[in-house]
Formats: sequence, C-alpha cells, structure tokens
Amino acid sequence: MYTPRLKEHYKSAVVPAMKEKFQYKNVMQIPKLVKICLNQGVGAAVADKKIADVAVEEMTIIAGQRAVRTKSKKDISNFKLRQGLPIGSRVTLRNDRMYEFLDRLVSIALPRVRDFAGLNEKGFDGRGNYTLGITEQIIFPEINIEKVSKINGMDITFVTTANTDEECSTLLKEFGLPFKKQK
Repeated sequence: MYTPRLKEHYKSAVVPAMKEKFQYKNVMQIPKLVKICLNQGVGAAVADKKIADVAVEEMTIIAGQRAVRTKSKKDISNFKLRQGLPIGSRVTLRNDRMYEFLDRLVSIALPRVRDFAGLNEKGFDGRGNYTLGITEQIIFPEINIEKVSKINGMDITFVTTANTDEECSTLLKEFGLPFKKQK
C-alpha cells in the first residue's frame, strides 16, 4: 500500500518534534494538516468565458483533482459583472492528494519562483491557518508554458488544527515550507 512521502514524514519526524517543542500531553493535541485549498480569480473571464474554462483546466492539472468554477455572487456594475458569471476556479485537497501536492509545491514549484527569498510570515490568520499567494501558475511543472495564454496567480491556503500561529508556523516549517529568515 502506497503512502505519500510527507505523510510518512509527518508520522516519523513532525509528530515527535512538535511534541517535544510544545510539551503536548496527548498525541491528539498535536496539530495536523487538514486540507489545502487552491483558489484562482480570473477577472478577465467577465469578457471572455473561455478564460474561466482554461483556468479550471489548469487548476485541475496542477491539483490532480477536478477543479470547479466559482461564480459571482452579486452584480457590480463598475466591473461589468453580473450575478452567476464564472470568475475563477477552486479546488480543495485532502488526505493523500494534499500531501502529494504539498510535496510538489515544496520540492519543485517554489524553487522555480524567480528571485525567491522565502515565504512571507504575514500570511497567518491568527487561528492556525496560512495563506500564500503565487503570482504565476507556470512554476508548476505540469503546466506546459507553450500552451499558456495568460499568466494567472493563485492563493494557496493551508488549513490546520493548530490553535496559534506559532504552532502552525512550526508545523509548516517541519513539512519543509521555506519561510524568510527573521532579521
């Protein structure tokens, strides 16, 4: 039976390190990664519906799981936006697919970012979750650069069971996310 590399790493290295650092009494108190949410907003899809279809297909290729369209919830006349128009795509990864995506993100995609100095530590929400923004989808090796018509960014949210930002930060650092060095 196959288990993802980072899932094994969590059980063998992350759990003991977290237990030692935070002095947890019970193994169930140790924070774990619940899900990874990918979200891509495509404002240009208001004018051309095919851009939203391309965004869904690219997100599906990146995540390894079918992405869904997101639709606008209300009318905004300044943006020529009507309720129900497709304006992006999203996908939620859990269990093995989540660990596989995290492995690809840390080991392949993030090192391909131009002038990468580490992730910003300001992406924590105070409740143990972390969000990072990626400016271009071509950092993922699954995307064929010749077929890309428009460079789009995306938000990646890591949802954990951690109660504080410090616990979440330690958990993600143990998984290998490269945060900027503190000055």
